[in-house]
Amino acid sequence: MSVAIISFTALFTGMVLALQTYTAFSRFGGDQSVADVVALSIVRELGPVLSGLMISGRIGSSIAAEIATMRVTEQIDALHTLSTDPIKYLVFPRIFCGVTLMPFLTVIADVIGISGGCAVSVYKFHSEATSYIGETFQTVALSDITAGIIKSVCFGLIVTLMGCYHGYNASKGARGVGTATTNSVVSSSILILIFNYVLTAILF
Repeated sequence: MSVAIISFTALFTGMVLALQTYTAFSRFGGDQSVADVVALSIVRELGPVLSGLMISGRIGSSIAAEIATMRVTEQIDALHTLSTDPIKYLVFPRIFCGVTLMPFLTVIADVIGISGGCAVSVYKFHSEATSYIGETFQTVALSDITAGIIKSVCFGLIVTLMGCYHGYNASKGARGVGTATTNSVVSSSILILIFNYVLTAILF
């Protein structure tokens, strides 16, 4: 259910990126490089990062609120009473889903973001769609796609782990649920940006 918001974000990000790139590069006669810049920027950076941030706001907050509510209403204590490990029952499935599905969402964001850039270049700046697509395939290497997927896996882990951590350690009361939700989104967003730099320095 996160496909729509990620697609919407990626589409307009690709369109704005193409618009800004063409405007800047045309001053130096480099408008033919718009496809290269858009494709590499989205596949390497914007696709994984924006997907991670959107999932942090949508799913990370939901995970934190759900688990925090279970903590406040003593449902987690009930799991202990039933000899059920809350970490294994509540945390592991969410982390597994985040790590597994985040790459698919990132690939969708990459495709739609590049398509948005192509649409702007073709319909606004009258570039040839065939040459734009050909330049994109020629520019993006398998290593670029792999790096983006590796980032998305790490970001999926961060989002779900922070959501589970803050939700599990929430304080009592409604304020505790709200605080856990807020802290989950803030910490996830900050860690995504930090690890994006670290992974970029390692992978490239």
